[in-house]
Amino acid sequence: MPTKRRSKGAYMISAVAEMYEIHPQTLRLYEREGLLKPSRTDGNTRLYTDEDLERLEFILNLARDLGVNISGIAIILQMRERMEEMNRQMQSFVEYVRSEMLSHFQQNAPTSPGAIVPLRKPVGAPKNNGGRRES
Repeated sequence: MPTKRRSKGAYMISAVAEMYEIHPQTLRLYEREGLLKPSRTDGNTRLYTDEDLERLEFILNLARDLGVNISGIAIILQMRERMEEMNRQMQSFVEYVRSEMLSHFQQNAPTSPGAIVPLRKPVGAPKNNGGRRES
């Protein structure tokens, strides 16, 4: 679905409903079900941010294009949030391991400028016999 947003900012419910060709009650239902969480003004007017609109586009894609009902949408959104959190945790873990390895290598740097791990002749390696075949 192409985005019909004009610029950064916040949008009132009527503008969002018109942009996405849905009834304002649908937006209210999505909010009641916990699918959307628009911010509110002091006068209690709903304001939808660009992030809210991205989430709405995802919801509408599930509902319109894939025929997913509201319960299914809620489950998919929860799974998506869990996956994003797991991804953040994995990235954090990778950064931690990377920094620990770097710290370890810096503390245990070899005195010679050669390889980090000394090379040894493998056990059971064939002997070099000048290219001749043994019979």
